[in-house]
Amino acid sequence: MDTFDTIVRCCGHALASVDPERREELIESILEGRKVFLYGSGRSGLVGQLFAVRLVQLGLDVHFVGEMTTPIIGREDTTILISNTGRTSSVVQTARIARKIGSRVVCITGEPGSELAETSDVSIVFDMPLDGDIPANAPLGTVFEDSALLFFDCIVSDIMARTGTTEEDMRNRHAIWV
Repeated sequence: MDTFDTIVRCCGHALASVDPERREELIESILEGRKVFLYGSGRSGLVGQLFAVRLVQLGLDVHFVGEMTTPIIGREDTTILISNTGRTSSVVQTARIARKIGSRVVCITGEPGSELAETSDVSIVFDMPLDGDIPANAPLGTVFEDSALLFFDCIVSDIMARTGTTEEDMRNRHAIWV
């Protein structure tokens, strides 16, 4: 099997493993939160930033934790954290702080029993291939990160449908059109 087929198959499996109730909780948390905060480290953080851009284009008040202009997380906010292992110290620490403040914490992870999953109000867990099953052509967290990106793009479509947001609406909020 070639690289394309392998990665697509692994990502499809990860996405199909997501509990629909947890997916619904994520959507509700995004729509009900006063503000949405996202955070991840490294490549997971880049995926979070991509999702943040789409949420802004949906018209939501969104911030990426750690940026200079990011306000403090508040009690009525939603904090979405991304970590394959669920052990990334900065992500786990952000979960602890956000929970202490009273924010609703949602994590996306590949480890159901991780510290991040245990610290979060809602855990969206991808069933990831075991280390021995991860192909050499999908190194490190490739399958997790690709799955998270696809998952978030599906969430954007779901939010568009629920809110009646059109692509034209999003285009009008796109920075390039200013």
